[in-house]
Amino acid sequence: MTQANTETLRTLIVDDEPLAIERMQVLCAEIPQLTVIGTASDGEAALRLTEKLGPDLLLLDMTMPGMDGLAVARAAREQSPKPAVIFVTAHENFAVEAFDLEAIDYVLKPVASDRLERAIERALARRGEASVSAATDDRWLNEFWVPHRSELLRIEAAQVFRIDAERDYVRLYVGDTSYLLLQTIAGLEEKLDPERFIRIHRSAILRRDTIRGLKHEGLGVWCAELDDGEALRIGRTYLKRVKAMAGR
Repeated sequence: MTQANTETLRTLIVDDEPLAIERMQVLCAEIPQLTVIGTASDGEAALRLTEKLGPDLLLLDMTMPGMDGLAVARAAREQSPKPAVIFVTAHENFAVEAFDLEAIDYVLKPVASDRLERAIERALARRGEASVSAATDDRWLNEFWVPHRSELLRIEAAQVFRIDAERDYVRLYVGDTSYLLLQTIAGLEEKLDPERFIRIHRSAILRRDTIRGLKHEGLGVWCAELDDGEALRIGRTYLKRVKAMAGR
């Protein structure tokens, strides 16, 4: 791995394919920060072992007969201590559900060793942040998982300065780049910290600190002026809330 870390994550591998379990065991053996304490070939067995062994990390297949990986992750959240989850799957289309469950990462099969190492680094970093996050308000979404080329990227909510609605998707703007995410803007608004983000239109959410001013265009029309000089129209439904930012 790219950085030395003496901490070890007690890991449970869950997959319904014996060859996939075997391959994951080989990959895990090459990562000093992992100790494999068991394997499970279905969701029910995974939960029994999670309750009995108390692993720090689940390397969890997404699609299994019976109880799938999403159901396992939901149930595991109720256990104490709660294990971290890295989904390992051949399917890209469960990313929204994965970040809703606060997964550490979402690794696509066939798993490359360097890709798994990056996921483990994230798990260790998240573990190191646990004591800090315990003292903060964790009600709000703090990261996104977005499809990009052949993998899924983790983007911190603080990096996103604008969100636009595009039918059943939203477009997240990060610097000079944008990413599409399968999520409605109304559903996303409920998950964002209102102290950090504000909806100004039925199709637009802005990070509050990017708004440098409000401009009256006449006839009751107002716009939000952004740091980059762009002006976005404020919808009438949201005008009162936006003007409250300026104490108006």
